[in-house]
Amino acid sequence: MTLFGTPIETIYIILLVVSGALTVLYIFFGDILEGVGETVSFLHPALILAFITLFSASGYLLELVTSLSSLTIVIISIVIAFILDTLFNIFVLIPIASAEQSLSYTEESLIGRIGKIIIPIPDNGYGEIVIDSKSGMISKPAASYEQAPIKEGMKVLVIEVKNGVLYVDPYENLED
Repeated sequence: MTLFGTPIETIYIILLVVSGALTVLYIFFGDILEGVGETVSFLHPALILAFITLFSASGYLLELVTSLSSLTIVIISIVIAFILDTLFNIFVLIPIASAEQSLSYTEESLIGRIGKIIIPIPDNGYGEIVIDSKSGMISKPAASYEQAPIKEGMKVLVIEVKNGVLYVDPYENLED
């Protein structure tokens, strides 16, 4: 079969090379298009490029290996690309997107958390606090909210955050 005077195999190869090149460019410059995939998840650039790549690769292989009609091969290639693209979205893109959100934290999210002093805080001075989190230990500079000294090893409650410094008060757990 020919399309616009060009054999269909050539069109499949051109689509494969172009979508492969665009995929490489998307890997390097994908942050520019990051917001597009957030509005409508099935329009994510990685999904579109993967669909075109899978469609053209399966179409080319089926043209070479089988004696089916070109229209049948196009339909089979669309189905194959759709199934594999859906699996790619479910098992790769969605878990990666949720993993990024669950491992990150903001300084404001530390307010109300309990930590432990690892470098003592002197009068009107700074020390260091460590807080357990899902992604490991968070170590931040700390100062006393009441401008009072706090000894090493004490549990503290984060009251507020200013300029990257956590202002803390000693924490006494009544349930212990």
